[in-house]
Amino acid sequence: MSSMAALGGLFLWSFLAATIVPIGSEPALIAIVLSQGGLIVPVAVATAGNVLGALTTWWIGRGLASVIETRVPGRWEERATRTFDRFGRPALLLSWVPFLGDAIVLVSGFARVPLLPFTGWVTVGKLLRYLLVAWTALRVGGVA
Repeated sequence: MSSMAALGGLFLWSFLAATIVPIGSEPALIAIVLSQGGLIVPVAVATAGNVLGALTTWWIGRGLASVIETRVPGRWEERATRTFDRFGRPALLLSWVPFLGDAIVLVSGFARVPLLPFTGWVTVGKLLRYLLVAWTALRVGGVA
């Protein structure tokens, strides 16, 4: 498989892993890091795919909020926002955690967390996770 095809597959896999599809992107990242010996490009590709997948889930949460808003009167949005704010936006650093992360991302869209802070927190969390995974793979794999 060519390097570009592998990176394209990593991007797609990472994107899907950040949605409600129950897959992990770490094995794909590790395979590419070990086969190519690089760290920066695969980590950047995996991070970009994973953040875009999280943005998709965030938009789904926003859409759900809009649908509920038109059908269910009341203070549901205020309660959702209060619940999310109790844990704070830094909780988005955990957006990579299986199942829990998807829920955090969905609720943040539902609570209408602004796009820029959402994207910043999620990007930092996902980037740090992928850097750690790739660096560990290189160290354990004997390449570094």
